[in-house]
Amino acid sequence: MTITLSIFIPFIAAIFVPLLYKRLQSRKIGWFVLLVPLTLFAILASFIPSIAKGETYTHTLRWIDSAGIHFTTYLDGLSLIFSLLITGVGTLVILYSIYYLSERESLGRFYVYLLLFMGAMLGVVFSDNLMVLYVFWELTSISSFLLIAFWYHRKKSRYGAQKSMLITVSGGFAMLAGFIMLHTMTGSYSIREIVASIGLYTDEPLFLISMLLVLVGAFTKSAQFPFHIWLPDAMEAPTPVSAYLHSATMVKAGIYLVARFTPIFGGEMTWFYLVSSVGVFTLFWGSFNAVKQTDLKALLAYSTISQLGLVMSLFGLGSAALNEGHSANSVFYAQATFAALFHLINHSTFKGALFMVVGIVDHELGTRDIRRLGGLMSFMPVTFTIALIGSFSMAGLPPFNGFLSKEMFFESLVNARNLELFDVGTLGTLFLVVAWLASVLTFVYSMIIVFQTFLGKFQPDRIEKPSREASFGMLIAPSILAIFVVGIFFFPNIIGDYLLRPAMTAIYPTLAGVGSLMPRIVPWHGFTNPALWMTVGVVVLGIILYWSFRHWRGIYTLAPLKWNLDSIFNANLVLLEKGSSYFTRLYMKGYLKDYLVYIFTFFIVVVGGAIFLTGSYSFDFSNDAPITMNEYLIVLAMAVAGISILFAKSRMTATILNGVLGYSIAFFFVVFRAPDLALTQAIVETVTTALFLLCFYFLPEWKKERSPVRTKVVNGLIAFSVGSIVTVLALAVQGNKMFESISVYFEDAYRLAGGTNIVNTILGDFRAFDTMLEVVVLFIAGIGVFTLIKLKVRKEERDVEDQ
Repeated sequence: MTITLSIFIPFIAAIFVPLLYKRLQSRKIGWFVLLVPLTLFAILASFIPSIAKGETYTHTLRWIDSAGIHFTTYLDGLSLIFSLLITGVGTLVILYSIYYLSERESLGRFYVYLLLFMGAMLGVVFSDNLMVLYVFWELTSISSFLLIAFWYHRKKSRYGAQKSMLITVSGGFAMLAGFIMLHTMTGSYSIREIVASIGLYTDEPLFLISMLLVLVGAFTKSAQFPFHIWLPDAMEAPTPVSAYLHSATMVKAGIYLVARFTPIFGGEMTWFYLVSSVGVFTLFWGSFNAVKQTDLKALLAYSTISQLGLVMSLFGLGSAALNEGHSANSVFYAQATFAALFHLINHSTFKGALFMVVGIVDHELGTRDIRRLGGLMSFMPVTFTIALIGSFSMAGLPPFNGFLSKEMFFESLVNARNLELFDVGTLGTLFLVVAWLASVLTFVYSMIIVFQTFLGKFQPDRIEKPSREASFGMLIAPSILAIFVVGIFFFPNIIGDYLLRPAMTAIYPTLAGVGSLMPRIVPWHGFTNPALWMTVGVVVLGIILYWSFRHWRGIYTLAPLKWNLDSIFNANLVLLEKGSSYFTRLYMKGYLKDYLVYIFTFFIVVVGGAIFLTGSYSFDFSNDAPITMNEYLIVLAMAVAGISILFAKSRMTATILNGVLGYSIAFFFVVFRAPDLALTQAIVETVTTALFLLCFYFLPEWKKERSPVRTKVVNGLIAFSVGSIVTVLALAVQGNKMFESISVYFEDAYRLAGGTNIVNTILGDFRAFDTMLEVVVLFIAGIGVFTLIKLKVRKEERDVEDQ
């Protein structure tokens, strides 16, 4: 129950933020919000000892029994790591934002969005039900869209938010299709149940397709090539957002999905090659593009893409362990996953610190442009120290935690060369070479952050603000992260024993005791260790490339590198906009009568064509009840009223005749013994007729337009065709009952839903989602009307003040 509540706490807190924001001073609201992740982190940390002993926690809130969709939360070693990152880094980010954001900002709105995102991320990592996981997955996309577009007055912020939304939500739709296929195969939405039974379904045709669709969702969210293009543009968000979403949480959601679904798809050759190869190429491509950036935040964006590729490739390599069963090689391959989890934690610490450092530089100096910076160490010593620790850790140098996980990464790649399972061979060597080159480039851009920003010559004439060190409050959060960077290097096995090993058990449930078989994390493996010499090579070549960068940076201007995916995305977006605009202008004429012609013509072609082609126009009147005189009279009255409307010369006459049609339907309900429907129809018809008459009273005199004979003929044919098709369709359906009427199910409404009124039960229970969405639409429309009214009132007030 505690885990379920931990998901809802941020959402509940988000409700109170606007209320408190009006009563508290702007900055104080941050301290209230800070209590939410801090409390959650403390609660989740209390589970560490029991999770380390192999315990798991499950809680279920029953929801939709008939569909098998329940709100089931599941806490194990894997979800614990991610939840601690979400709440722990979230605490530091909120603390940092209290001092970073100005009181003139809409802080209430900012913290509402941040809490929504936090709750959504916790929902993703704790959900055991596929459909519930998907709901939270898309909620992370929506809340991140709001956070990225927080400074909505900036064009780049709006563009970055739109881009991230389009790509990640599209990937989410693909993932949803994969989830539905998994349910179709296994008959369950529970991830744990699917893991337990997936061995029975690996030969199903949908298995491979569902795997690919799930990977599309993971790759888009974790900015893997070629979906990585949204992340650099998302850097237009405030720095606390970048530090939270794009280093520790949102971009790790795809990593979590791959880790969580490794027991389902891992061991398959397609999964192994796709995850590992996409990860390695993303690692190289991100580091290659990071080197050329002149904006510190853009540099960190591409470095994040690169580091995510590193983690993804390790999960791909480690998935081979599941194909080995219980052999000794399975543990050998699983060490790659152990390294992935370790680097996942390390990356959150050093990258979070670096994002905050860049935010401090931008906040205090007014620029992030590397070409305008230099010599900052002289007056920003604390910021420089944090940047040095974070950058050197990212470069994989001791004594920082990045060195340990980078060494394990190299060892995993060396081991992959000997992987006989999938005939890796030459490809394993290629992986090793590409990853090593990417690590060299990682070293280069890490040195750029340190030396070109904080060392060299200070350029005060190119700085927008007075030069000074950041406030003590702004330095607390990155300093804590920097301490973790160093502390993990000296005490890595605390994390290894209490977090990494339980997570390994969650990823490899079929490998008994896999966590205890993982090696101890040590910084020194001797001079014979290939990973050590690879690191030495990285440092040597990295120094050479850094000092000679001006001589080889021209490769970025080569023609093939100009044909980037951003240009392709933007070109296609423009093409879609122009195409849709052109197509829209073809049929959007501004006349309601034209739209009705389009709709009815489409109806005639599709429905009429389907009836004709399938031969579904046979009738059977043998079981029909006899038609009484009362029914004939009502039909005759409706026919006379309907035809008379066409010849009405005033709005009053047309409205009254329209009312005759409505009241005639009410009489039909009386004849068919449905008094509640008759009463509803009569009330609605009375209200609408009165409203029509009231509105028409204020309208100018109606002058009926004379239509050409051709138009009248076309309209007449369309009307006759639609009426004929509806009649044929109604008679065909009435005379050809292939299935039992659904009304039989609804007649049991009292037992199924506890309602005595069938109509109300259908609306409030059987069609609950439909009704809820209708209410949501009305609510959104109401908000729009309210907003327009408020804007008009404010404009009038400003006009009065100006006078």
